[in-house]
Amino acid sequence: MPPPLVPDPATAPSTGVSNWNIANALTVLRILLVPLFGWLLLTHGGHDTAYRWGALGVFFVASVTDRIDGDLARSRGLVTDFGKIVDPIADKALMGMALVGLSLIHEVPWWITVLILIREFGVTVLRLWVLRHGVLPASRGGKAKTALQALGIGLFVLPLGGIVHVAAWCVLLVALVITVVTGVDYVFRALRLRARPVR
Repeated sequence: MPPPLVPDPATAPSTGVSNWNIANALTVLRILLVPLFGWLLLTHGGHDTAYRWGALGVFFVASVTDRIDGDLARSRGLVTDFGKIVDPIADKALMGMALVGLSLIHEVPWWITVLILIREFGVTVLRLWVLRHGVLPASRGGKAKTALQALGIGLFVLPLGGIVHVAAWCVLLVALVITVVTGVDYVFRALRLRARPVR
């Protein structure tokens, strides 16, 4: 049985505070870090060890801000419409750049990148499709998928081979399975939500 429709923190009502706050600043910082991460990852065809370590550092900082900005927004009453719109854009930009970059330097096959990106943007379209009927919140599986994707990508960015590369493949393949399963789950949940009468 799919997880129940529960309140999503991102759907919390805006608190009326200014968009100029620390939570939104961290979200914007994450967006600004995306091109820097991409440049570091792709420099010299991805074969420069120093640049790869730099890319990993930037990816880690950007991933940490993803957690911190949401926690700050909810705990300090800094939820804004701007943040609710820009935060998922920042997440998808970071993950998209990472996957595309890793495919460009032949670390991750293109079919994995395309499959994950189709799922991510597909869920966004589904959420817009059911917006008049209610909110399609993130499930536990979706959150696990995000964490595993970030871990797998981080391991692939590491300029190391051997056991690290094997671990990267294991983590990413598990993330891929969860990505597909939760994507199908979102489709069925969206269909059920659409079947409800509009209030």
